[in-house]
Amino acid sequence: MTEVRPNVTMIAAVGRNGVIGDGLTMPWHLPEDLKFFKRTTMGHPMVMGRRTFDTMGVLPGRRSIVVTRDTGWSHDGVEVAHSLQQALDLVPRERELFVVGGGEVYRLALPYAARLLVTEVEQSPPGSVTFPAIDPDTWVETAREAGTGFSWVTYERRDGARDAP
Repeated sequence: MTEVRPNVTMIAAVGRNGVIGDGLTMPWHLPEDLKFFKRTTMGHPMVMGRRTFDTMGVLPGRRSIVVTRDTGWSHDGVEVAHSLQQALDLVPRERELFVVGGGEVYRLALPYAARLLVTEVEQSPPGSVTFPAIDPDTWVETAREAGTGFSWVTYERRDGARDAP
């Protein structure tokens, strides 16, 4: 059984239809949300898939850990893991880390996460990459702040709740 880790936070911008992208780019441009992402993740390690890294690159002031199946892949300034568990093991348990995408990494990380920071975008763009469904039996909304065309929403894992294996 997967163990929830109190230091794992998933952060994502998600359309009404669950879409987070098309595999190449983000389907929206929200400068306020990009600033939120920067100030929230600054100084913390970030875990992401290789395609997400390809769109973001190395972000200053944050440790980048890239999960990839490609054993030959490397990039300056990046730590490489070949599984999500290996990526999580690179960060001390007491240290907060952010899972920043993409869709497959979010699905793998959901059982470990204690908190979700979701920018609910008031759009339903086309796209093939989605965020996993947020099960209300597992997650409770604890904060909401409205912006222009979006809301920042915090979800906390319910006491004792676990995701299905």
